[in-house]
Amino acid sequence: MPTETFIITALGVTASALSTLSLLPQVARTWRTGSARDISATWLIVALASMLLWICYGSLVSAYAIVWANALTFVQAGLILAIKLRASAA
Repeated sequence: MPTETFIITALGVTASALSTLSLLPQVARTWRTGSARDISATWLIVALASMLLWICYGSLVSAYAIVWANALTFVQAGLILAIKLRASAA
């Protein structure tokens, strides 16, 4: 693998890992407290739509790092939204 390709791949993998890990502390806190009261539902919905579009884009251009990072982040944001909706319905 040429050095340039390696650097580009490493950049993509690092960005994907950071994107995926970025919501993990919030997911843990939301899960632990059972509350997402201080998180905007509008932000969550827009973020989920954005992630879904990135998944579509990544699939179309065969950028699987984009697909996986956004799919994993989508699951995390979806979990936060589910907790928020469940708590607001109670």
